[in-house]
Amino acid sequence: MAIACLCLLTLPAVATRPHTADEIEYFSFLRSLWFDRDLSFDNEYRYFVEHRFTTDPGFPATFLDQSTPTGVRPTFATIGAAILWAPFYAIADAGVRVARALGSDVAADGFSRPYLTAVAWGSAVYGWLALVLSASVARQLGGLGAAAAVAVALGTPLLFYMYAQPGFAHACSACVVALFVWTWMRVRGSWSVPGVAALAAIAALMTMVREQDAFIVIAPAVDYLAHAPGGDGVAAWVRRAAARFAAAAAAFAVCFAPQALAYIVINGHLGPSPIVANKMVWSAPWAMAVVFSPSHGWLAWTPLVAVALTGLIAAAVAPPGGDRRLRAVAVLLVLAVTSQVYVSGSVATWTLAGAFGQRRFVGLTVCLVIGIAWLLARATSRSRRVLAAAVVVLAALWNVGLAFQFAERSMDRQRLELARNARTTFLELPMRVPSLVYRYLFDRGSFYAAPVER
Repeated sequence: MAIACLCLLTLPAVATRPHTADEIEYFSFLRSLWFDRDLSFDNEYRYFVEHRFTTDPGFPATFLDQSTPTGVRPTFATIGAAILWAPFYAIADAGVRVARALGSDVAADGFSRPYLTAVAWGSAVYGWLALVLSASVARQLGGLGAAAAVAVALGTPLLFYMYAQPGFAHACSACVVALFVWTWMRVRGSWSVPGVAALAAIAALMTMVREQDAFIVIAPAVDYLAHAPGGDGVAAWVRRAAARFAAAAAAFAVCFAPQALAYIVINGHLGPSPIVANKMVWSAPWAMAVVFSPSHGWLAWTPLVAVALTGLIAAAVAPPGGDRRLRAVAVLLVLAVTSQVYVSGSVATWTLAGAFGQRRFVGLTVCLVIGIAWLLARATSRSRRVLAAAVVVLAALWNVGLAFQFAERSMDRQRLELARNARTTFLELPMRVPSLVYRYLFDRGSFYAAPVER
């Protein structure tokens, strides 16, 4: 109940105006399907350009001057976020139509403020659900889930993509991945056919939200091969495995059908745009850089990750009490994290220059919560608890400080400059907290104006 109240109370702080290409692409999926019953995004893209939601000259060059082999405008987005936002959008649409019947002049066109607000609030709600599910899994595994969830909420880019740029799919990604892990923890005891089918269905949704999240499936797949119940012969084990695989394949195929159809309608084949595919170098030449680069790396943007990974690795190497079940889960979660490092390190645009944080890792929120929860559970002495609290506070200040610098354009958006960013975060921003809070609450558009003097 407290979480629900906090979520509702903070919804007015959610930015509701899309500004970037990604936000416009994801929103256009939902608006086009809802109002036009098609996947032609030309009118959506033109609306956002003409109403100056984006002033980037690269947007019309990429999305209005180009066509796919099927003759429609391209998109690099997937349909999953639109599916998750649809209930919020439906409520907004119904509310607008009722209001118009009562005399309101708010446009029932899918673009007006209620529709944009519904999608933005939807992302914030899914971000909160991601934290609740993650805390539940961590608690089930013997960690301090609530405290870890608070730490991750404040110390990672999830907060930014819930409140500052909710039009991205990252908060939705964090939620569905957390739901996937939460379901996996309940299925892995018996691997029942219905349980495996449910896990596959969530895997399909996870893949439709962000394609790279499909790699996380490797963790429960290895878990099944290593720990599935046996005991009555190889032939019986194979028959059970075949039944489970068939159920999983059927559930995945049915639930993934919307994305499969979207691929075919937009790109003319079962797969993403060739522009996306051409970015991939599957030998992952940037895997080390995407984690350790001081200018663009995951650890530089989000130092709290080092704490979480330490917790996961510690549980994998030496779990409390020698708990084999905990060790197995920890090893598999490390494998899930590694899968995301691999795929993010395989993308030519691995630096994500111009974006806030290494945002492709936001889907790993549940893994970070679990890792931190295990470390916090081991902080039994007063000195360790004080140290843990200090680390969380510093990580939160760093994350929030970077978020404000990024939003007001007082930092180089193309790369981190650690010394300059640290000086601004810890010495300059504290003196401007009242004005920053006022601007965010009452003059949010000022964060998207010209950069301040540096």
